[in-house]
Amino acid sequence: MNAVVSDELYSLMVPLAEMQLILPRTCIAEVVAWHQPDVVPNTPKWYLGTIEWSERVIPVISFEAACGKEIPTTGARSRIVVCVGLTGKVDSGYFGMVTQGFPQLVRLSPDLVKRDSNQPSFGQQPILCQVRMINESPLIPDFETLEKMISGITHT
Repeated sequence: MNAVVSDELYSLMVPLAEMQLILPRTCIAEVVAWHQPDVVPNTPKWYLGTIEWSERVIPVISFEAACGKEIPTTGARSRIVVCVGLTGKVDSGYFGMVTQGFPQLVRLSPDLVKRDSNQPSFGQQPILCQVRMINESPLIPDFETLEKMISGITHT
């Protein structure tokens, strides 16, 4: 029996207010309806608070605010993407990120995705890079930096 090797990656295109993220499907545990997180006092504006999810209390962030932008207004289409922690720095093992719509499943392949050669410098923002996909230019978030930021709040 011959094994079929695929160089395709199932990912989710995550809509934010003025940008989109692209995340491998394996980095997302679930997408839940928006509900206001419980506010944690004396935290940065990007740290929106915590929610209960799957018998855990998980932190919820605004990616836009973590990048130094304003927190977008949430609405009927807003969701919370529950991301799987990759570094072990987030105590619960998961964190939520607010979206401005339901993520869309996409199948990526090397001939479809290219690094965007015109991407700006991201400085200290939690962004690894920007890629080019047909008519889209989604960002790839830096989970290591995000989790370090979150653990700096939860361990103080």
